[in-house]
Amino acid sequence: MSKEFDTRLLHPRNWLTWFGLGVLWLIVQLPYPVLHALGSTVGKMSRRFLKRRERIAARNIELCFPQMDAASREAMLEQNFMSLGMGLIETGMAWFWSDARVKKWFDVEGYDNLTKALQQHRGVMVVGVHFMSLELGGRVMGLCRPMMATYRRHNDPLMEWVQTKGRLRSNKAMIDRRNLRGLVQALKAGEAVWFAPDQDYGPKGSVFAPFFSVNEAATTNGTWVLSRLSGAAMLSITMVRKANKKGYVLHISDVMSDYPVNDEIDAASYMNKIIEKEILRAPEQYLWVHRRFKTRPRGEASLYHAASPH
Repeated sequence: MSKEFDTRLLHPRNWLTWFGLGVLWLIVQLPYPVLHALGSTVGKMSRRFLKRRERIAARNIELCFPQMDAASREAMLEQNFMSLGMGLIETGMAWFWSDARVKKWFDVEGYDNLTKALQQHRGVMVVGVHFMSLELGGRVMGLCRPMMATYRRHNDPLMEWVQTKGRLRSNKAMIDRRNLRGLVQALKAGEAVWFAPDQDYGPKGSVFAPFFSVNEAATTNGTWVLSRLSGAAMLSITMVRKANKKGYVLHISDVMSDYPVNDEIDAASYMNKIIEKEILRAPEQYLWVHRRFKTRPRGEASLYHAASPH
C-alpha cells in the first residue's frame, strides 16, 4: 500500500479503468443536488441488472425485519438500490472533492465524545458500519480528526493506488485488517483506529450471536480480541445521508463504558446491538447486498438458497 505512483499503472490493460475514473471525476464536478438525483436514478435502474444482489438484499431485509409487511420491504429494497447508486457517486466525491467542498455538506454530532476519549491517551477503537456512503464517511471522519483505518487490499493494483490515495487525503494510514500486531501497536500509541465488525468474515475468528431477528449470525471476535490486547476506549462513528438532498450527518457515540470484556459471546452480542442501533438510523442506506448470514452453524442449511449461484 503506497501513495507513490508506479508508471506500470499506465499499461494499456488499465486504460479502461482510467477512462472510468476520468468519467467519475467529471461527473462529481456537478452540483450535489444533481449528483443526488443522478446517483439515485442509476441505482434504481441497476436492479434489473443486479438480480442476484437484489435477491440477497431482499432476503436480508426479510430475515432481519420479519414483522415488516411485503410492501414496506419492497419500498426499503427500492430505496436501498437508490442508495447503492449514490454510494458510487459518493466514492467519487470522497476521492476527488476538495476539503472545502466536502465540509459544506456535513454536520457532526458528538465530536466532544471523540476528543474526550483521545485525551485519555489509551487509543480509541472506532466502530464503523457499512453504509453505502462509507467511503465518503471515511473522508469526512478524517476531516474531523485524522485517524487510521483497517481495510482489505484491492485485487487491482490501479484501484488499490486510487483508493489509498483518496483515503489518505484526510487520514493518517491504512492498516490491513489481518495485521493484528499493527492494530494493537497503533491503539497502544494512542491512535484512533476505525474498523467495521458488521460483516460475515467466515467461520475463522467468529462466534455466533444474535443480529436483529437472526439468532445465530457469524460475528467477528476481532473487536473483543483488540479490546483485551489494547485496553483502548471504544465508540462508534457512522455517517448517514440526510433527506431532501441536504447532505450528511456524522454521528459520534459516547464511549462504550459497559462493553463486556470477559466473554466473547457476550461481547459479540453487545456489539451487534450497537450495530443494529446505528443501522436503524437509516436502514435503507445499509449494505444489504452483502451476504451477512452466509456462515451457518455446522449442519444448518444456507439461508440464501435462492440467492446462491449454481
